[in-house]
Amino acid sequence: MSVVKVELGARSYPVIIESGLLGRAGGHLAPLARGRPIVIVADANVSAHLETLRAALDAAGVASEPIVLPAGEGSKSWATLEALTDRLLDLGVERGDHVVALGGGVIGDLVGFATAILKRGCGFVQVPTTLLAQVDSSVGGKTGINARAGKNLVGAFHQPKMVLIDPDVLDTLPPRQLRAGYAEVVKYGLIDDADFFAWCEANGAKLLAGDAAARTHAIAYSVAAKARIVGDDEFETSGRRALLNLGHTFGHALEAEAGFSDRLLHGEAVAAGCALAFGFSAAQGLCDAADAARVAAHWRESKLPDGLTAAGIDAPAARLVEHMRHDKKASAGRIPFLLARGIGQTYLDRDVDLGAVEAFLEALLKH
Repeated sequence: MSVVKVELGARSYPVIIESGLLGRAGGHLAPLARGRPIVIVADANVSAHLETLRAALDAAGVASEPIVLPAGEGSKSWATLEALTDRLLDLGVERGDHVVALGGGVIGDLVGFATAILKRGCGFVQVPTTLLAQVDSSVGGKTGINARAGKNLVGAFHQPKMVLIDPDVLDTLPPRQLRAGYAEVVKYGLIDDADFFAWCEANGAKLLAGDAAARTHAIAYSVAAKARIVGDDEFETSGRRALLNLGHTFGHALEAEAGFSDRLLHGEAVAAGCALAFGFSAAQGLCDAADAARVAAHWRESKLPDGLTAAGIDAPAARLVEHMRHDKKASAGRIPFLLARGIGQTYLDRDVDLGAVEAFLEALLKH
């Protein structure tokens, strides 16, 4: 078992990583029950994991109430948020209770936001079942839903009580979902650890093929990397936490163009967005073109999109830039971009010329 602590003073919490943890989760959750049933919110794709978790709670003498929601990005909506909060209120959830989010990033974001606003804030526990959620979205307290104008534009910072990660649940994850989560693993190397990116180049294929040791190492490394950054900048005020958004400014524009649908998964958009961020950095003379090519090559080797065409996007460059204007991190009309001086040398640039971004995208679309 590996335990990573997210250090946030009174809001600190553990991230527990252990093979087979789902079947033993009752021991960790029972102290939070307060003699009351624990509500578990899950998506329709994880019914087997839901039964395992309910059995674990039952073995610990804890009753549970399941709420099953449709899988997919479409559930991160006002309509689903309203239905979920109404159901939680119907079940009598109290401020001192803890709701369990069992599923991928959609469920974690949605349940996190619902519990942030329910009775002005109650507790929740993340039990992520996708690689993307395990290495990224379940840690750090960012919660929210999508709006018509863009992704994650309505939400709150709301930290979980704990995060329980069982790498074994990835055995049932579809290969495409696993690859999408792997994009977030690689991102940590691109941000500030060239050696970890090299590890990904050497071991990524094994991880995607199901190698347990590679998978567990990648999860533990990623969680520790994110915990350090979140501990330094919980509310993204200093700019340090913003580094975690590498690939997201470009990537969210691609997701918006794809209608936030399964046509382009979030991790796929992040991969394409990272490639575009490095490509733009190289075009601006900020980093070596060889680094940008190396990043794109690793995405291709991992069967992830390495740019606009591979992501299935052929929209006008001006429309993609317009999507970027809705970036929730925009300040005084300026859009912050994560650019790179090299692999492992990402930095935040608040003065990027959107005209240059549009010209860069336009050139890509012509080829």
